[in-house]
Amino acid sequence: MLRYTISLFALGAVAALSALGGLDGSSVLPADHEAIGYSKITLTDPVSKLVAKLAAGKAKLEYDQTFGYLPAVLRELQVPESSQVLVFSKTSFQATRISPRMPRALYFNDQVAVGYVRGGDVVEFTAVDPVGGIIFYTLDQDPNSSPKPQRQEQCLQCHASGSTLGVPGLVVRSVYPDRNGMPIFQAGSFVSDHRSSIDQRWGGWYVTGKGAGSKHMGNAVYTSGEGHNVSGEGKTDITDLKEFFDTGAYLRPTSDIIALLVLEHQTRMTNLITRVGWEARMALHDRDVMNKALGEPAGAPSESCNRRINNAGEELVKYMFMTDEAALPTPVSGTSGFAEDYAHRPGTPKDKQGRSLRELDLKTRLFRYHCSPLIYSEAFKALPEPAKTRVIARIREVVTGHDTTATFAKLSTDDRRALCEILTDTGIL
Repeated sequence: MLRYTISLFALGAVAALSALGGLDGSSVLPADHEAIGYSKITLTDPVSKLVAKLAAGKAKLEYDQTFGYLPAVLRELQVPESSQVLVFSKTSFQATRISPRMPRALYFNDQVAVGYVRGGDVVEFTAVDPVGGIIFYTLDQDPNSSPKPQRQEQCLQCHASGSTLGVPGLVVRSVYPDRNGMPIFQAGSFVSDHRSSIDQRWGGWYVTGKGAGSKHMGNAVYTSGEGHNVSGEGKTDITDLKEFFDTGAYLRPTSDIIALLVLEHQTRMTNLITRVGWEARMALHDRDVMNKALGEPAGAPSESCNRRINNAGEELVKYMFMTDEAALPTPVSGTSGFAEDYAHRPGTPKDKQGRSLRELDLKTRLFRYHCSPLIYSEAFKALPEPAKTRVIARIREVVTGHDTTATFAKLSTDDRRALCEILTDTGIL
C-alpha cells in the first residue's frame, strides 16, 4: 500500500530548510508529536464520515461493471465528474497499468481527491481532516466484498516531505515522460502550483481546453538528448483525447485545463493550512512545557512561540492572496463544464452584491478576486486560535490598505476594496 495514494502527490526529494526561512523545502514535522497525534486523532474528514455512514447502513456503494466503485464514491463525496484530469506518467505504485495509452484519472473537490487506475486493484483517496490534515485511504475494487475505505498511514513515507511543506500533503508534479510514460529522471521535474510558469506545467498530464499559450508540457512525450536535454512536442488547444487512447474507458474524454489550474492552486494552499495548524499546535505545546519548567503560569507569552506561529502564518497569507501568481499568457477555456461546476458549487459564500471568491477570471489569472476560496475551508476554521487570529489580522491589514509593502503591491485599491467587502459579508472579517 506504500504508494497506492493518488499519484498527483508524486514525491520529490528536497533539501530540508528551516521554516524561518520560508516553508518550501521545510523540514518534516513529527506526526507523532504529542501536540499532533496524527495516528490517534478522531477523524472528521469526508471519507471518514462516509465510512461511518456505510457502517450504519446509511449509505451503500454500488459496483459498476466498468468503473467499479468509482461512480458511487464520487456521488457520495460530491466530487464532480467534470473535475477529471488525466496523468500518464508512471509515478505511482500501479505504474505497470499506467501509460500514455492508459492514463490514471483523478477527481477532486475542495476536500477530497479520488484516484482511479483502469484495471487497478483499488480506488484511492486523500481527504482533508480539519485538525490532522491530509488523510490517505484506499478502497478495494472487489465486487464480492463489503466496500469500506481503509486508512493507509504508510503513505507518509512518501507524502510527508519538503515537497509537501513537511506535513502529510499533496503535490502536483510535472515530469518529462518518455513514450511509455516513464519519467526521464535526469531531466528533472517541477512541483506545480499557481506560481509556476506555464512552460513548466503538466509534463506527463493530458490537457484539454484552449489557451494558456503553446508552451506547456502537456500532451507530450519526450526523448533523451545529450546531458539533461530532452525534446518533445505536444498538441495544445485540443478538446478531445480520443486520438491518444480509448476515451470510452473513462467517465469523460477530457482532462480539463481549468481543473488542472484549480488543482495546482489547492494543493499548496491545503499544505500551508496544515503546516500552520501543526506549527501552531507544536509551538503552543512547547511554550507550555517550557513555562511549566520555569515555574511560569500556563499560557504565559513566549516570543519564540509567537515567532513560530507568525512566520508560518505569513507564508499562508502571501499564498492566499495570490501575490506571486504566474500570469496566464492567453485566456483559457475548458472542455468539461468544470468551470461552471466550480464557480456555482452549492453553499458557496457570497457577499451582499452576490460576489464570490469562487468566481474565475481565466483571462490573465485564475480567480477574479485575489484570494483563495479555501479560506472558507473547515481546516482554516479549525486553526488554533492564536494562528487564526494572527492570519485574520494580517488579512485585514492587507484588504484595508494598511499593508502597503511590495509583497502585496499586485493588489489594486479596487481589488482590496472588493475583497474587504466580500470577506466582511461572508464572515471572515
